[in-house]
Amino acid sequence: MESRLLPKEAGKFISENSKDVFIIEEGVKKVAEMLFKKRNTKEFDPTGWKLLHDLNPKTMTEESINWVFVTDTLNFSFWSENDNHKCLVKYKDKMHSGFWSLCAAINRALDEDIPITKASYFANITLEELKYVLRSDTDVPMPLIEERLRVLKEAGNVLLEKFDGSFLNCIKKSENNAQKLLHIVVENFPSYRDETIFQGKKVAFYKRAQILIADIWGLLEGKGHGLFHDIANLSMFADYRIPQVLVYLGAMKYSQELMEKLKQGILFHSGDRQEVEIRGCSIWCIELIMHCIQEFGAQKKCENKEINSALIDFYLWDYARDHRKDMVEIPIHRVRCIYY
Repeated sequence: MESRLLPKEAGKFISENSKDVFIIEEGVKKVAEMLFKKRNTKEFDPTGWKLLHDLNPKTMTEESINWVFVTDTLNFSFWSENDNHKCLVKYKDKMHSGFWSLCAAINRALDEDIPITKASYFANITLEELKYVLRSDTDVPMPLIEERLRVLKEAGNVLLEKFDGSFLNCIKKSENNAQKLLHIVVENFPSYRDETIFQGKKVAFYKRAQILIADIWGLLEGKGHGLFHDIANLSMFADYRIPQVLVYLGAMKYSQELMEKLKQGILFHSGDRQEVEIRGCSIWCIELIMHCIQEFGAQKKCENKEINSALIDFYLWDYARDHRKDMVEIPIHRVRCIYY
């Protein structure tokens, strides 16, 4: 990759130069203590990806791997303009919102024999076909449908041209190396190239590329093709939910000016300084939390399963959804983009 700061380095650099987002040391320790107590639960095991979420595939097959690829290619911008009026997808008698509305829509399409996870199909999908697959069960459509069409067709054509139509072939080329797979994804699939300039340096977040790798790791239970020896090198996946929960838990703090903007519902653009600070500081905050957890383990001399940034992210993302009503005083930052 050309010269750029990868997510962890970028997070550290951004946090050291941030003007409106601050990491709070005491809060970091508090969150680390909370998570340390959970260290040996299913939430902190790669198998939790399947066991804790009904909509995720349960089988370790090539078809399931392609399900993950399609889902993460479309995994962006689910926040609602109005919390009482949102895109919902009904699947097996249950309504799903946010990211889970996408998973429900993909599963619904497969049940209807629409081969949405086959590259030969989604490389040539039309706008009308995609609108049908992603149709909402309310009158609020899924956002950015044209962008979803563009990135899906683009990804399908790359898979067909370079990887014989299957994401499994990308994984095989990585040779159980998460950083190598990250490089393959970012270099070959343009929509995953989540980069910007901050203080004159190119910084990379790679939210969707990293979550794609972590989801494959979870799907394959960290075994076989999913045995990434360097999974701990991934950072958290910088989106809009994790920063919100980090502020709520006291590990991060926003300036008064930034908090006012958030409360006014101002729309940020990808690459705006404050948007970059929110994402970058979140990455570094999770790294500090992870180091604290490791220190607690060393001090107590206890045998722990390895805790990495991906597992912390998975846990806090679920925590944020479960505590959404408690966090109304800390609005998410609003951005409409394909990166998260």
